[in-house]
Amino acid sequence: MSDPLSDLTLPQLDAASFAPIDRAALLQPEVGTHAPRILILYGSLRERSFSRLAAEEAGRILTRLGAEVRFFNPSGLPLVDQPGADMAKVQELWDLAAWCEGMVWSSPERHGAMTGLMKTQIDWIPLSAGAVRPTQGKVLAVMQVSGGSQSFNAVNQMRILGRWMRMITIPNQSSVPKAFLEFDEGGRMKPSALFDRTVDVMEELVKFTLLTRDRAGYLVDRYSERKESAAELSARVNQRNL
Repeated sequence: MSDPLSDLTLPQLDAASFAPIDRAALLQPEVGTHAPRILILYGSLRERSFSRLAAEEAGRILTRLGAEVRFFNPSGLPLVDQPGADMAKVQELWDLAAWCEGMVWSSPERHGAMTGLMKTQIDWIPLSAGAVRPTQGKVLAVMQVSGGSQSFNAVNQMRILGRWMRMITIPNQSSVPKAFLEFDEGGRMKPSALFDRTVDVMEELVKFTLLTRDRAGYLVDRYSERKESAAELSARVNQRNL
């Protein structure tokens, strides 16, 4: 059997768009000193929403870890593509998505899935806004709460969405079963292994955010898009004068 690496010619490769790994851009970027900016979304409007309570507990932990935290209250957010929708709430979400460097998504599991409200928030965040992609290269942590036994359906679905939106979804996650037993009357999470896991997830989120935020642009830069841009430029400058 011949050695497949004996011939490294790649005639199908666009040499102008292909580049070696820039170790300086990857390993020695200019490092920012501001607090990590984290946006938290939750997927229920109930008065005693356990996904919101879990999100608020996560926000306290993140703040203690040195992050700047903002919440988006989804009350009043219209359905995606709803005719005549009031876009003020949507614009608020867009502004927060552009501001943040990482996100926490906290959803109840309902009918074996994330809630429609959670999905609506995610669907409103555009993949592209002009030359800016609001989510790509940003870090994501996922959490869910359940009314029954432990499940991972919602967090698994949110992981798929995070990957689709080109976010860096951290390995750890939080799933809180029988959530009605895990919070006291004041809405605070009781001491438990489940609380400890929440701390683990937020700690990991901050670490990954600090590790990647200054090199996010380079991490998501890819050959296929550089090639496409070059082709579009060539087509434009070489078009026949009319």
